[in-house]
Amino acid sequence: MSRISVSAFLAGLLFGLGLLVSGMANPAKVLGFLDLAGHWDPSLALVMAGAILVGLVAFRLAGQRQRSLLAEPMRLPTSRAIDRRLVLGGIGFGVGWGLAGFCPGPALVALGAGEMKAVVFVAAMLAGMALFEVLDQRT
Repeated sequence: MSRISVSAFLAGLLFGLGLLVSGMANPAKVLGFLDLAGHWDPSLALVMAGAILVGLVAFRLAGQRQRSLLAEPMRLPTSRAIDRRLVLGGIGFGVGWGLAGFCPGPALVALGAGEMKAVVFVAAMLAGMALFEVLDQRT
């Protein structure tokens, strides 16, 4: 197994554990967070703020490097455009998150735990990704 595969596995494992510990893989907790007009559960706001802070520091440090810690070329997103595709993707992400209580990472964690809702969500997510590929090739 390559160093990149081991690194990806460990990063995914750490990410999944973080999602489980924080409650982000629990659809009921996520839906409670999104229920602003009802019984709002603000606890995930702290998790998200912590994730944003860690991400800001990580991207800042990564932006100063030419190569990753594994000596791979650094490939960071460069586009700053807020276009139709980004807005529609964000809306689709938000609607899916609000309806199911899952976003892709927690859905994969819940899938690994054998949750049926996650099976349905991941199947719908994969179908959406395939549809995007078909539509993107036509444009």
